Amino acid sequence: MENSGGIQGNITAGLAGRYAVALFDLARESNAIDGVQKSLAALRQGLTDSADLKALTQSPVISRADAAKAVAAIAKAMKLDSLTAKFLGVLAENRRLAELGAMIGAYDSIVAAHRGEATATVTSAHPLSAAQLKELAANLKTRVGRDVQVATHVDPAILGGLVVQLGSQLIDGSIRTRLNSFAQAMKG
Repeated sequence: MENSGGIQGNITAGLAGRYAVALFDLARESNAIDGVQKSLAALRQGLTDSADLKALTQSPVISRADAAKAVAAIAKAMKLDSLTAKFLGVLAENRRLAELGAMIGAYDSIVAAHRGEATATVTSAHPLSAAQLKELAANLKTRVGRDVQVATHVDPAILGGLVVQLGSQLIDGSIRTRLNSFAQAMKG
């Protein structure tokens, strides 16, 4: 990829980034960037929803051959695009399935950079509505001067508010952090 170092910057650092760049390069050559991204989004959801899928990706005792068979069956059942299915097979053969979540995040960041977008990870105590996401994306666009793709996570431990990771910036407006700051101030 001619812009691996430029567009993505430190996104490509580390193992997950290198695999994500390789997948992006193949997807771009095949005109399958969006299809791969859709398949990876389904996998991300699967990792969140399915304890079995998460266990498959994390287990060091599953043989390479068994992992490859399992991910082939999963790819077929989830109707993933062929490039993503092959990618999963490579991860299984190389014993890299544990890095799948990080690879998905890196791929999304590479795609966003390719499209001239920024990516923000937003953590909230409760799921955000479509209207809230739209308003948040608009506010972030004003802040950074370009479109922002928002990836959401729900963590009830933050109690309320939002934690936004935008590039190297962390904007922590969570109630938990505010309460901890207040508690520290009271201690004196």
